[in-house]
Amino acid sequence: MKTTLVLAMTADGKISDVTKSAPSFGSKRDYAHLEQQIMMSDVVLVGSGTLNDGGTAIETNPALIQARLDRGVSAQPPQIICSRSGKLDPSLPFFSQSIERWLLTTTSGAVEWLERTSFDRILVCETADGKDLDWAVVKVKLAELAVENICFLGGAELAASLFAADFIDELWLTVCPVIYGGTTSPSPVAGVGFTPASAPKLKLLSVEQVEQELFLHYQVEHEARHQGGRTSS
Repeated sequence: MKTTLVLAMTADGKISDVTKSAPSFGSKRDYAHLEQQIMMSDVVLVGSGTLNDGGTAIETNPALIQARLDRGVSAQPPQIICSRSGKLDPSLPFFSQSIERWLLTTTSGAVEWLERTSFDRILVCETADGKDLDWAVVKVKLAELAVENICFLGGAELAASLFAADFIDELWLTVCPVIYGGTTSPSPVAGVGFTPASAPKLKLLSVEQVEQELFLHYQVEHEARHQGGRTSS
């Protein structure tokens, strides 16, 4: 199983401004890159906060949809919404889009959705106390469903949890030519943070400059992480 996190940030490492508005700093080229990563995956995992902010799944262009159909897979990969509480607005446009929707949650978070048809599949993957998601269980369940390529789109809390669980293999990071600043402006990875010893280590695979943006492709060095230990988020 290969897991890829796809992010874009400002040159000073922000994913939104101080008002927490939806990101708008990426170019058309960055959006096309995001579409390509999505359409190459078997499933897409998105945090509930990101869904609530945007309201919809990302629309992809017809050529990429046709390429998936030519490969004998669905027009778009299933969209998995990650929410331990299950608190989602059923009136969001996301729930009327022509896509397959899955919910990743806890037992308590699943209750509200069991009698609805909003989600095609509900995955309950919780820790022993039922208060949080267990990413080891998530990996097992997705493997049982023959999922080989996962694309993670954020947000920052989800990215922190995934790094803490050592659940990310590769990172695509677009650096965009704008400065947001602000001590409260969110960064790509939130959570409680890591110490220098426990921080995830990355190996740079490639750098591509397209006009004023940089596209960075990293591999997460799992062995280095295991040697240094890690914190939870």
